[in-house]
Amino acid sequence: MVTNRSSVDPVAAPGPPKVAVRAAEKRGYDVPMEQPERPGRSTPDAGRPGGVTVVGEPPRRPRWRDRVSTTLDLIRANPTGRIALKIFIAIAGALVVTIGIALIPLPGPGWLLVIAGLGIWAVEYHWARRLLGFTRRHVHGWTQWVTRQSLPLRFVLGAVGLVFVGVVVWLSLKLSFGVDVVAEAMRYLATH
Repeated sequence: MVTNRSSVDPVAAPGPPKVAVRAAEKRGYDVPMEQPERPGRSTPDAGRPGGVTVVGEPPRRPRWRDRVSTTLDLIRANPTGRIALKIFIAIAGALVVTIGIALIPLPGPGWLLVIAGLGIWAVEYHWARRLLGFTRRHVHGWTQWVTRQSLPLRFVLGAVGLVFVGVVVWLSLKLSFGVDVVAEAMRYLATH
Protein backbone atom coordinates (compact mmCIF):
# COMPACT_ATOMS: atom_id res chain seq x y z
CA MET A 1 0.00 0.00 0.00
CA VAL A 2 1.32 3.45 -0.93
CA THR A 3 0.78 6.31 1.48
CA ASN A 4 0.93 9.95 0.54
CA ARG A 5 2.88 12.15 2.89
CA SER A 6 1.55 15.58 3.68
CA SER A 7 3.61 18.70 3.12
CA VAL A 8 3.84 19.24 6.87
CA ASP A 9 5.09 15.74 7.68
CA PRO A 10 8.58 16.17 9.18
CA VAL A 11 9.80 13.04 7.40
CA ALA A 12 8.81 14.46 4.02
CA ALA A 13 10.21 17.92 4.75
CA PRO A 14 12.89 18.82 2.23
CA GLY A 15 16.43 18.79 3.52
CA PRO A 16 19.82 18.96 1.91
CA PRO A 17 20.12 16.69 -1.13
CA LYS A 18 21.10 13.18 -0.07
CA VAL A 19 23.99 13.02 -2.55
CA ALA A 20 25.59 16.12 -1.05
CA VAL A 21 25.04 14.84 2.49
CA ARG A 22 26.61 11.48 1.68
CA ALA A 23 29.58 13.17 0.02
CA ALA A 24 30.10 15.46 3.01
CA GLU A 25 29.79 12.63 5.52
CA LYS A 26 32.21 10.53 3.47
CA ARG A 27 34.78 13.32 3.88
CA GLY A 28 34.10 13.40 7.62
CA TYR A 29 32.06 16.62 7.77
CA ASP A 30 28.95 17.10 9.85
CA VAL A 31 25.97 18.42 7.86
CA PRO A 32 22.88 19.62 9.77
CA MET A 33 19.77 17.78 8.60
CA GLU A 34 17.08 19.94 10.22
CA GLN A 35 15.86 22.90 8.26
CA PRO A 36 15.28 26.29 9.92
CA GLU A 37 11.70 27.35 10.55
CA ARG A 38 10.26 29.35 7.67
CA PRO A 39 7.24 31.64 7.82
CA GLY A 40 4.06 30.06 6.50
CA ARG A 41 4.96 26.59 7.75
CA SER A 42 2.86 25.19 10.53
CA THR A 43 4.20 23.34 13.52
CA PRO A 44 2.71 20.09 14.87
CA ASP A 45 1.24 21.82 17.92
CA ALA A 46 0.01 24.95 16.15
CA GLY A 47 -3.66 25.69 16.59
CA ARG A 48 -5.25 22.64 18.18
CA PRO A 49 -3.82 20.41 20.88
CA GLY A 50 -2.26 17.40 19.20
CA GLY A 51 -3.34 18.53 15.75
CA VAL A 52 -1.73 20.14 12.77
CA THR A 53 -2.98 23.38 11.34
CA VAL A 54 -2.30 23.58 7.63
CA VAL A 55 -1.69 27.20 6.73
CA GLY A 56 -1.42 26.56 3.04
CA GLU A 57 1.42 25.64 0.82
CA PRO A 58 4.16 28.28 1.17
CA PRO A 59 5.74 29.47 -2.05
CA ARG A 60 8.50 27.12 -3.10
CA ARG A 61 12.02 28.50 -3.06
CA PRO A 62 13.80 28.50 -6.41
CA ARG A 63 16.16 25.58 -6.98
CA TRP A 64 19.22 27.81 -7.24
CA ARG A 65 18.56 29.12 -3.71
CA ASP A 66 18.39 25.57 -2.39
CA ARG A 67 21.67 24.77 -4.14
CA VAL A 68 23.37 27.88 -2.76
CA SER A 69 22.06 27.08 0.72
CA THR A 70 23.33 23.51 0.50
CA THR A 71 26.71 24.65 -0.80
CA LEU A 72 27.05 27.15 2.05
CA ASP A 73 26.10 24.42 4.55
CA LEU A 74 28.79 22.16 3.11
CA ILE A 75 31.37 24.93 3.32
CA ARG A 76 30.37 25.71 6.91
CA ALA A 77 30.66 22.02 7.85
CA ASN A 78 34.43 22.26 7.40
CA PRO A 79 36.20 24.43 10.03
CA THR A 80 38.63 25.83 7.47
CA GLY A 81 35.81 26.48 5.02
CA ARG A 82 33.80 28.26 7.71
CA ILE A 83 36.67 30.65 8.47
CA ALA A 84 37.44 31.20 4.77
CA LEU A 85 33.74 31.90 4.08
CA LYS A 86 33.54 34.44 6.92
CA ILE A 87 36.67 36.21 5.66
CA PHE A 88 35.44 36.22 2.04
CA ILE A 89 31.98 37.51 3.01
CA ALA A 90 33.50 40.21 5.26
CA ILE A 91 35.86 41.46 2.53
CA ALA A 92 33.28 41.32 -0.29
CA GLY A 93 30.63 43.08 1.80
CA ALA A 94 33.10 45.74 2.98
CA LEU A 95 34.20 46.40 -0.60
CA VAL A 96 30.63 46.83 -1.88
CA VAL A 97 29.58 48.97 1.11
CA THR A 98 32.68 51.18 0.75
CA ILE A 99 32.03 51.76 -2.96
CA GLY A 100 28.37 52.49 -2.16
CA ILE A 101 29.28 55.01 0.54
CA ALA A 102 31.70 56.71 -1.87
CA LEU A 103 28.92 56.95 -4.48
CA ILE A 104 26.22 58.31 -2.14
CA PRO A 105 26.96 62.00 -2.81
CA LEU A 106 27.23 61.39 -6.55
CA PRO A 107 24.28 60.61 -8.79
CA GLY A 108 24.08 56.86 -9.06
CA PRO A 109 23.30 53.74 -7.12
CA GLY A 110 25.08 54.65 -3.87
CA TRP A 111 22.38 53.58 -1.44
CA LEU A 112 21.55 50.57 -3.57
CA LEU A 113 25.16 49.39 -3.30
CA VAL A 114 25.18 49.94 0.47
CA ILE A 115 22.06 47.79 0.79
CA ALA A 116 23.59 45.17 -1.54
CA GLY A 117 26.69 45.09 0.69
CA LEU A 118 24.44 44.56 3.70
CA GLY A 119 22.84 41.69 1.81
CA ILE A 120 26.27 40.13 1.26
CA TRP A 121 27.11 40.49 4.95
CA ALA A 122 23.68 39.08 5.89
CA VAL A 123 24.71 35.72 4.42
CA GLU A 124 27.06 35.19 7.35
CA TYR A 125 26.43 37.82 10.05
CA HIS A 126 23.29 38.04 12.16
CA TRP A 127 23.61 41.78 12.90
CA ALA A 128 23.63 42.52 9.15
CA ARG A 129 20.56 40.32 8.66
CA ARG A 130 18.71 42.29 11.35
CA LEU A 131 19.82 45.64 9.89
CA LEU A 132 18.79 44.55 6.40
CA GLY A 133 15.37 43.49 7.72
CA PHE A 134 15.01 46.86 9.47
CA THR A 135 15.91 48.67 6.24
CA ARG A 136 13.49 46.58 4.17
CA ARG A 137 10.63 47.22 6.60
CA HIS A 138 11.19 50.97 6.62
CA VAL A 139 11.63 51.29 2.84
CA HIS A 140 8.49 49.18 2.34
CA GLY A 141 6.60 51.32 4.88
CA TRP A 142 7.76 54.51 3.15
CA THR A 143 6.68 53.30 -0.29
CA GLN A 144 3.31 52.15 1.07
CA TRP A 145 2.78 55.55 2.71
CA VAL A 146 3.72 57.42 -0.48
CA THR A 147 1.37 55.30 -2.64
CA ARG A 148 -1.55 56.09 -0.28
CA GLN A 149 -1.00 59.85 -0.67
CA SER A 150 -2.73 62.06 -3.19
CA LEU A 151 -1.18 62.72 -6.60
CA PRO A 152 -0.24 66.37 -5.87
CA LEU A 153 1.58 65.38 -2.69
CA ARG A 154 3.47 62.68 -4.61
CA PHE A 155 4.52 65.31 -7.15
CA VAL A 156 5.75 67.55 -4.32
CA LEU A 157 7.71 64.66 -2.78
CA GLY A 158 9.24 63.87 -6.19
CA ALA A 159 10.17 67.52 -6.73
CA VAL A 160 11.79 67.74 -3.29
CA GLY A 161 13.75 64.57 -4.12
CA LEU A 162 14.93 66.02 -7.45
CA VAL A 163 15.95 69.31 -5.81
CA PHE A 164 17.88 67.36 -3.17
CA VAL A 165 19.71 65.31 -5.82
CA GLY A 166 20.45 68.51 -7.77
CA VAL A 167 21.92 70.22 -4.70
CA VAL A 168 24.03 67.15 -3.92
CA VAL A 169 25.36 67.02 -7.51
CA TRP A 170 26.06 70.77 -7.49
CA LEU A 171 27.91 70.61 -4.14
CA SER A 172 29.83 67.51 -5.22
CA LEU A 173 31.04 69.16 -8.42
CA LYS A 174 31.83 72.43 -6.68
CA LEU A 175 33.72 70.93 -3.74
CA SER A 176 35.39 68.05 -5.58
CA PHE A 177 36.37 69.58 -8.91
CA GLY A 178 36.02 73.32 -8.25
CA VAL A 179 33.38 73.66 -10.98
CA ASP A 180 30.42 75.87 -10.09
CA VAL A 181 27.75 74.69 -12.51
CA VAL A 182 25.25 77.36 -11.43
CA ALA A 183 27.75 80.22 -12.03
CA GLU A 184 28.74 78.72 -15.40
CA ALA A 185 25.08 78.42 -16.41
CA MET A 186 24.36 82.04 -15.37
CA ARG A 187 27.43 83.24 -17.27
CA TYR A 188 26.33 81.29 -20.36
CA LEU A 189 22.78 82.67 -20.18
CA ALA A 190 24.09 86.25 -19.73
CA THR A 191 26.33 86.07 -22.81
CA HIS A 192 23.89 84.32 -25.14
